[in-house]
Amino acid sequence: MDDSRAPHPPPVPEIDTTVSHSARIWDYWLGGKENYAVDRELGDQIAAVLPDIVEQARADRLFLGRAVRFLAGEAGVRQFLDIGTGLPTADNTHEVAQRVAPDARVVYVDNDPLVLAHARALLTSTPEGATDYLDADLRQAEAVLRGARATLDLTEPVAITMLGVLWHITDDAEALDIVRRLMAGTAPGSYLAIAHPTIEITGERMAAAIREWNRFGKPPGIHRTPRQIENLFQGLELVEPGVVSCTRWRPEATPFGEPEEMDQFCGVARKPAGS
Repeated sequence: MDDSRAPHPPPVPEIDTTVSHSARIWDYWLGGKENYAVDRELGDQIAAVLPDIVEQARADRLFLGRAVRFLAGEAGVRQFLDIGTGLPTADNTHEVAQRVAPDARVVYVDNDPLVLAHARALLTSTPEGATDYLDADLRQAEAVLRGARATLDLTEPVAITMLGVLWHITDDAEALDIVRRLMAGTAPGSYLAIAHPTIEITGERMAAAIREWNRFGKPPGIHRTPRQIENLFQGLELVEPGVVSCTRWRPEATPFGEPEEMDQFCGVARKPAGS
């Protein structure tokens, strides 16, 4: 896409390099370079408590790829609303979707100044498709939908992805309300994908890692049980295999059996007709 045709992100507010932040720590675990000493320090502290956190971060990213390929391919979705985008890395949502469907349209949403500073990397697109970026808070669901309408047709199905973001909404009722308000603004046949930490696999080690996060990190977060995560899909139809470890959601076939479970759980669900 010609850069002159690309949307331009708004001015970047000042970035506080003295406080660690979710998107930058995630970037560090994924091997990125857009992080600061404070992010690396907390990332290493958490890894000391939970050594497989880097593998969890990668498993979450691989789930994104499989989910988007399913949505753009088998499900036939051509519009994506990626909420809690994080920093640009390999195989961003538009890159995965547009390899399957070059005419796919993608809107990214985040409220981290550093993500905003690098938003231009998310604004590339095939000539047939489109991308855009919103500097917005997921709690303002109606504002998110309003901004998305500049690029997406919400009278047609859209896939909303919320990977590694709802754990920062620490009240269950508020998290469900955000999901309901977002999905209420979409057409039947739309989809929702969620990835969220649990303590199902590593138990106290994961709980301790989250406590360490909450001592020093921003914003705070919580773990939820698979049942609580499933509850976030109320009124939607979960696609197989339901809410499972990210490594077990439609994994690539290998001769080595099922992959090891990790404490990032996920699910994808469809908004039924008449809802």
